[in-house]
Amino acid sequence: MQQDILVNWSPQETRVAVVESGAVQELHVERTLERGLVGNVYLGKVARVLPGMQSAFIDMGLERAAFLHVADVWQRPPEGEPPSGRNGQPQVPIEKQVFEGQPLMVQVIKDPIGTKGARLSTQISIAGRLLVFLPQDDHLGVSQKIPADQRDALRRRLTRLVGEAGGGFILRTNGEDATDEELAEDIAYLRKMWTRIRESAARLPPPSLLHQDLNLLQRVLRDLVSEETQAIRIDSREQFNLLAAFGEEFMPAAASKLQLYKGERPIFDLYSVDEEIAKALGRRVELKSGGYLIVDQTEALTTIDVNTGGFVGSRNFDDTIFKTNLEAALGIARQLRLRNLGGIIIVDFIDMQREDHREAVLAEFRKQLVRDRVKTMAGGFSQLGLVEMTRKRTRESLAHMLCEPCPVCEGKGTVRTPRTVAYDILREILREARQFNPREYRVIASPKVIELFLDEESQHLAGLSDFIGKPISLQSETAMGQEQYDIVLL
Repeated sequence: MQQDILVNWSPQETRVAVVESGAVQELHVERTLERGLVGNVYLGKVARVLPGMQSAFIDMGLERAAFLHVADVWQRPPEGEPPSGRNGQPQVPIEKQVFEGQPLMVQVIKDPIGTKGARLSTQISIAGRLLVFLPQDDHLGVSQKIPADQRDALRRRLTRLVGEAGGGFILRTNGEDATDEELAEDIAYLRKMWTRIRESAARLPPPSLLHQDLNLLQRVLRDLVSEETQAIRIDSREQFNLLAAFGEEFMPAAASKLQLYKGERPIFDLYSVDEEIAKALGRRVELKSGGYLIVDQTEALTTIDVNTGGFVGSRNFDDTIFKTNLEAALGIARQLRLRNLGGIIIVDFIDMQREDHREAVLAEFRKQLVRDRVKTMAGGFSQLGLVEMTRKRTRESLAHMLCEPCPVCEGKGTVRTPRTVAYDILREILREARQFNPREYRVIASPKVIELFLDEESQHLAGLSDFIGKPISLQSETAMGQEQYDIVLL
C-alpha cells in the first residue's frame, strides 16, 4: 500500500502525518518547549564530590548542576561477571572513582524537576528503532517482555549479527519480528552514532552536549519510513537541509525519499489533516455506510462501541449488521493508530447471530491490526460478545497531548442542568438564612440559571423570599460556568 509522510514544521511545533491511499493513518506531534533532556549525552565536569552522600554534582552547562549517585557510576566488571552498582555487586566508593574538575561523559536518566537538577548515569545507552546499544558492555540481551521460549533463538541471531565488533545490545519488544537485514541496519546506525559521540568528546571542551536524543523529524527517517513510503514531504527548507544531511550520514535509503514542499497551500491542507485531527479528538466517528463508532477513553481502558446508525443498505438485517461490523473493523484499527490509543481496549461490535459472520469480522479486524507498527494482541469474542485487545503504550495519546480536562465539567463530560443548579441555590439560601441575618441575598450565576429564576422558577424564588423574610436579588454573570454560582450576603 502506497504511503506518503507529510511534515509540517514551525519553531514551536513539529507535526507529522502518515497518509495511505489518501487517508491519514497516523499523527505525531512534538512541541519544542516540551522536549526533555532524557537520553542526551554530555561531556560534563565534576563540580563537587560528596562522600557522605556517595554522590557528585556535575556541571553540564545547564541552569543547575546535575546529580550523579554512586549506583549510577558504571564500572567494568571482572571477566564473566555482570556490571557492578545496581546489579548487586560491591560498589567502589564514589570518591575513588571521580574527582573535582574531572571531565566525565554522562547521560541524563531523569529530567530536572523544580529546584532539583537532572539525574545522571555514566553508563551510556543509545536507543535505535529495534535495539538499544550499550557501548561499554559486551552483554547481548532480549527484552523480558518477549516470551521466554523465543529469547534463546533471538539471542543467537543477535550474536551472529553483532559479530566480532563487540558492544552490548538489547533487543527491544518491537524487534521481535524484525528481519536480519533490519537488525543489521539498526546495529550499523547505532555504532555510527557512538563513533560520532566519541569523536565529539575528544574534540569539545567540557561542558558540551555530545548527543541529543533524536527529535521527531529524525525519528521519521529512523522509525516511520518503510518500503511502501513513496515520499517524505517537508514544508521547511531549513529543516529539509538538516534532515537531508542527517539522513545521508545515517540512513541514505530513507533520505533519498525526502522532498521539499513548495506549494502555496499549507501542506496539511492537501489531505485535510487538520480536519482529521479535529475528528480524532471527538467521541463519534462516522462510517461511510451511515454507521458510527463511539470512542470513550478512560484512565484504565478504552471502549469502542459500534452502531448501525442510519445504515439500511440491505434487506436482510443480519447482512446489514455484518457489513457495518466489517467496515467498523477497518475504522477501529485506523482510529487506534490515529489517536495512538494504548493499554486495554474493549470493542463492542453489533451482536451477530451467525458464527461465520463473527469469524469473518474477527479475521478482518486482526488483518487490519497487522498493519499497526505498534504491538497489538486481540482475543476472540467473549461470552458477552465483546472483543478484548491490548495495544502497547508508546507515547501519550493524541487527546492527552492536545487536550486537558474541561474546567467547567472537570472532566466528567456532563454538567448539571440549569434547573438542578437553581434548586441547589434555593437550598443554599435556606441553609444560610438559618445561620445569618443579612439585609438582602444576591444570587450571582450563569445567564441560563438567572433566566430560569426570572421565568419558570420565579414563583419558587418569591415563595422562599417570603418564607425567610428577606429580599433576593439576581445578577447574571456571563463568565460563570453553568454549575458555578455565588450567594452574596448584603
